[in-house]
Parts: sequence; structure tokens; C-alpha cells
Amino acid sequence: MKFPKNFLWGGALAANQCEGAYLEDGKGLSVPDMILGGDINTPRTICKYIQKNKFYPSHEAVDFYHRYKEDIGLFAQMGFKVLRISINWARIYPTGEEAVANEAGLKFYDKIFNECHKYGIEPMVTLSHYEMPWHLVEKYQGFYSRIVIDYYLKYAKTCFKRYRNKVKYWLTFNEINAGTMADPLASIMGLGYMTRKDLQRNEPCTFDELSDNPQERYTALHHELVASALAVIEGHKINPEFMIGNMISHITWYPRTCNPKDILAWQQKDAIFNDFCADVQIRGEYPEYMLAYLKNHQIDTSYILVNDKKILKEGVIDFYTMSYYISNCVSTDPNVEKIGGNLVGGAKNPYLQASKWGWQIDPDGLKYTLKAISSRYPKIPIMIVENGFGAVDKVEKDGSIHDDYRIDYLRKHLIAMKEAINEGVNLIGYTSWGPIDIVSAGTGQFYKRYGFIYVDKHDDGTGDFSRIKKDSFYWYQKVIKSNGEDL
Repeated sequence: MKFPKNFLWGGALAANQCEGAYLEDGKGLSVPDMILGGDINTPRTICKYIQKNKFYPSHEAVDFYHRYKEDIGLFAQMGFKVLRISINWARIYPTGEEAVANEAGLKFYDKIFNECHKYGIEPMVTLSHYEMPWHLVEKYQGFYSRIVIDYYLKYAKTCFKRYRNKVKYWLTFNEINAGTMADPLASIMGLGYMTRKDLQRNEPCTFDELSDNPQERYTALHHELVASALAVIEGHKINPEFMIGNMISHITWYPRTCNPKDILAWQQKDAIFNDFCADVQIRGEYPEYMLAYLKNHQIDTSYILVNDKKILKEGVIDFYTMSYYISNCVSTDPNVEKIGGNLVGGAKNPYLQASKWGWQIDPDGLKYTLKAISSRYPKIPIMIVENGFGAVDKVEKDGSIHDDYRIDYLRKHLIAMKEAINEGVNLIGYTSWGPIDIVSAGTGQFYKRYGFIYVDKHDDGTGDFSRIKKDSFYWYQKVIKSNGEDL
């Protein structure tokens, strides 16, 4: 079993979770700038005003904005072939409505890409990774308004043109399928969508207190799918060599038992959450099961215009990417034990162990998932663009950090990838999440760490941002150098 010769090894970051400098060089407010941190027991809080003397984790994050040379140099030491990052939309168009892009923001990403190329690292850019300008949320309810498609496309075309000779790999939206969830945190981060009633709140509130309107949410998701397709079409006009992909948050589901009712519940949940958006982005049309689901849930689909169908058919993606952290079970038993996870939880699987944050660890599930995706979409390359282990890391007296638990998690998932490749899966690359400690999107914590590189930054706002290599840094360096032979 071997990885392909030109396998793309690397790591993945999001601008809002690493950059900081939240109003520097003309940047406008984006969605994460309005969200306070939380923890495993405390939901994150949002307010339409910046509150004084409150700690917003994205405002400084890990200061990648000023330390990108040091960090990219460390990634190069590990041997990265590719670095997935996002462009913060609000750095380029601070409110989203400007006629002219912010040159200072464009220049910043020029410097990022130049630094990557200095080391032979290929940038992979996510155009929208939970960083919609806040102004578009307040004025238009994000993608609920069709006009936001135009603002996104203007932004996408600006990036495509500016970086046409610096970036080959593009992803249109991060975890686009989050819009299928009745979860206000997923809706505001992924779609920029909040109900008008919630946007009128003047006081801070937790996401648990926010409401969901399925009709509006699925309208917003449709507009985002159309925006993605238009970006693919325009991107290929600007540079036919672009590889433009999607990004699915793949949460692998199993039926909790062989009860036929569990099987049927699993089948529907898996289709709606994992398959629907990818089916549209790869096959270019809404699948019949989804149209039936919307009808059966009283969702009026008049938002699907005739021209939209043509756009979806023309704007199909070039490669499939996904995040994979966990698996969960589906059960029709109301008393079954529950467990948490990325974006959404599920029924506990008695055969799996879970992390401190309740995320079930399932490397075999990754092999199963890759084979299922490959079978569903047999002609399209696949890439894992997020996979990692959030944990509490301890700095020893000598400055070392022994994160064997992270190495063990990643090793088992890489073995599963090898096995899937050996069984015919066209897997072209892997970017771990995140190669350096960053802000956790779900909880807003620094305490929950993913990186091969430790950052001295803490949930009370203290820390000097110094970087320390963990044991996993040297392990991943060895993995890349051997092209996955030395695990």
C-alpha cells in the first residue's frame, strides 16, 4: 500500500481562526468578529455590537497576519506540498458592497502566496470560510437575499483575477452542507443567515436562544449553491487551468441498530446531510430525494428559478473535498445515549472512544467514507482538507510537548487512507486541521488545540504568541518526507 507519487501533503487554516488583525489595513467586520468564545459547556454568544471589555477570540487569534513568514517557514520545515487557507472576504470588500476592492487586503494575500511559493508550497484557497462581511448579514440576512450572490461573485472574480497565476486550487465554500442543519451557529457561520427577528436583538444572546426558519434557511442554501456554480463558471473563464472544488463537512452516520426504522432514519439523514450538496455540485441538479424532502417538510421551492437550473448544470466542480473528524449513530429510540461532535451530535456508538470534547474517534469510518464517496462519484478526484485531533496540550519544563495522542489519531487515519487508496479510491491529497494552534470555531477556545505547532495564547486573552514545535511536528515531517511510508 502506497500513497500516489505526487500526493499533496499539507495543512489547513481559516483566516478568521488564525489571522487576527481584525480591523487592520481597512478590513471590515466579518461574522466571527461578532462572536464571543465559549467552551464545551458554554454556548458561544453573538451580539450585533462589539461589546467593550469582552474577549473576542478572532480579533487577535494567533496573529498569523503579522507572523505568516515564521509560520509558513515552519510549514516548509515539515515539508508541506500544499497549504489550505481562506481569504477573509471582509479584507477585500469590507462591507461587501464596495465598488472597488481594498488594495491593502489584496496585497496581504499576495504576500502570503509569494511566501508559499518561495518554499514550493502550493496554496489552496477557500473563498468563503465563515467570513462573510457582517454588513451583508445585517442588511440582507446573508445569502437569504439573492443579491448577495452578486456580491459574492464580484469578490470571487476579484480573487480569481488577482491571483490567477499564484493559486491553482480553489474551494468555493467551506462545509456548505452546514446549511442543511437547523442550527443557528451553522446558519450564521455558513450562510450569513439569521432571522430578521434575531437581527433586531440589541442584547447579546447565545446561539441556543436564536431561532430557525427552514424556509428561509433552505432559500439561503440554494442561493449559496448557485453562487458556487457561478464562481466555478467564471473561474474557468479567467483561468481554464484552475481546479475548483467544493467542501463538505462529512459526518459519517451509522444506524444504531439493525432495526429497520433505524436503517431508514440513517438513510435519510446521511442523504440530506452528506450527499445533497455534493450531488448538486457534482451532478449539477437537485436529486429527487431532496425535492421530495423539501416538499414533505412544507418548503416552497419557488426559489429555484429556471435559470438557476442551467447555472447549476454548467457550474459543476472539478474535485471533491471534505472534512472528516468523527462518526455518529442514528437512532429512533428517544432514550438512546447521545454524544456531541463537529457541527452536530448523534447517538453514541458503543464500539468507539471519544475525545474530551465528545467527538467519537473512528479511522475505519474514514476508509468506509472514502470508498462510499468514490463509489458515488467514480470519476472525480477526492481530497481530505480537514482532519485532526483537538486536545489539551501540556508544555513541559524543558519546553517540549509530548502529544502522542494526536500522533496516534492521525497515524490511524492515514493508515485508513492508505487502505482506501489500495482499494481504488482516487485520493489526491491531505491537509490536516490545523497545522498550528488556532481558535476553535465551535467553542471559540484556544484551550482546544489541534496543531503540530503550539501557540502561547489562552482563553483569558493572555499569551505572547510564541511558537513551539510539538512531537507531532517531527512525526508529520517524517511522514511527508517518506510519502506516508514511515508512519
